[in-house]
Amino acid sequence: MYHALAHRPAPSVRALSVSPEAFAEQMALLGDRGFTPLTTAALAAVWRGHARLPDRPVLITFDDGYEGVHRHALPVLARHGFAATLFVSTGWLRGPYDTGGALDTMLDWDQVRQLAAAGVEIGGHSHTHPQLDQLDDRRLGHEAARCREIVAAELGAAPVSFAYPYGYSTRRVRRAVRAAGFEQSLAVGNALARRGQGPYAMKRVTVRRSTSIGEFARLVDGRSVGRLLAGDRALTKAYAVVRGARRAGLVLRTRGPSGD
Repeated sequence: MYHALAHRPAPSVRALSVSPEAFAEQMALLGDRGFTPLTTAALAAVWRGHARLPDRPVLITFDDGYEGVHRHALPVLARHGFAATLFVSTGWLRGPYDTGGALDTMLDWDQVRQLAAAGVEIGGHSHTHPQLDQLDDRRLGHEAARCREIVAAELGAAPVSFAYPYGYSTRRVRRAVRAAGFEQSLAVGNALARRGQGPYAMKRVTVRRSTSIGEFARLVDGRSVGRLLAGDRALTKAYAVVRGARRAGLVLRTRGPSGD
């Protein structure tokens, strides 16, 4: 899972960014070791029994829609012939649907179309990038449906894959994403994706600015994932408890002490 690719990212996204040079080195490692990148939709099709898994499969995914995906990632992906999936927050992209709130320079829709034409799968990542599990049912449904509607209008085909903003999801969120028309979705979890996770809770590992090439090699080989990302996983579990408490408080305030 990647976010911004930039030489000088905004301070707010720096920790989750990757330099263009590091990304190129990481993709070269995948090529040298014989990995076969898939799109999210292709992996889901395999797990539904419609195709066979290639040797050494890997997903390369980008969240949010930062401009560096077009400027820096696309040439590298094209050079290696690698598939990838880009999950866009439609209200953050430059253009007619921009609602503000983006943390750095984002893609515009011409660039998204160029990425799609090059074979990058375009998926949904909500409209305004909220914590979906903190929204009421109406806003939750709107975030997923509006995102899918805009991507379909701009690209001529509705997206089938989704990634949860911040990686947060609950059973209610997953139901809403499915009801909006998405066929599979990715979380974070900082663990390897496994078929048993189900099509709406597939896990990913985070690649950061601090991820060395040695750590990257161990992650994609499936070695020491738990140790390398133990801090991220602990924070994820702890914050899940906090978010659950917040959501329970929101429901209580909305319904009143009697529950109505």
